[in-house]
Amino acid sequence: MSEISKIEWTNATWNPITGCHKVSLGCQNCYAERFANRFKGVRGHPFEQGFNIKLWRDRIETPLSWRKPKRVFVNSMSDLFLEQVSDSYILEVFQTMKKADWHTYQILTKRAERMYTLLSSCLELNPFPNNIWLGVSVENNDYVNRISILKSVKCPNRFISFEPLLGPIRYLNRLLTGIDWVIVGGESGSKARAMKKDWIEDIYQVCSSKGIPFFFKQWGEYDEHGMRTGKKVAGRVYRGKTWNQIPAIQ
Repeated sequence: MSEISKIEWTNATWNPITGCHKVSLGCQNCYAERFANRFKGVRGHPFEQGFNIKLWRDRIETPLSWRKPKRVFVNSMSDLFLEQVSDSYILEVFQTMKKADWHTYQILTKRAERMYTLLSSCLELNPFPNNIWLGVSVENNDYVNRISILKSVKCPNRFISFEPLLGPIRYLNRLLTGIDWVIVGGESGSKARAMKKDWIEDIYQVCSSKGIPFFFKQWGEYDEHGMRTGKKVAGRVYRGKTWNQIPAIQ
């Protein structure tokens, strides 16, 4: 957890939960798992337990101590809607977000069904707070149902992270209707899979036509020509510029 984050589309990370388990293709080379397991067994380290799931109750109210408004990525090292986490604990996290309402919270999940079930039945979040953005990760066309479920949740701000983008996405014009922000990025790490330029272009064109803010995070290990150059060399430039579009905070 950090009050300052190196993730390009956020300002800070907040991890009241750490650890996770794989649910789909995009999890295969999980950056969070790689990072956590580097410290497995190191006594006293926050990841002494590696990537095993852990609830950090002493972190529940951390954002209340950050007085300067931030964009906060919630659970960068986990998934808030893990099956192993109780409804009551998840709702405590939401209560902190309601209290510390000078921040904007960015929640990404691959567990869209649980998100929908829990939030649709929660009267405490009706109306849904404007400062909480709900998002889903979608790696290829096999998982676009997450987008449909996200759009069924009654919330004012929805976003999608196509990262790592591992295949083309079909029917984008329909899928992106009602979406407020799109992030696209390739995979990094020693076992990274390449992202193709055509896949990005399809997403970019629909975002452009609909006026959806488009954030291009990175090419990853492979550059736009499909050459393995490493993340740093491949960079973040797409169509000759850096795309850092973020919705205006409502």
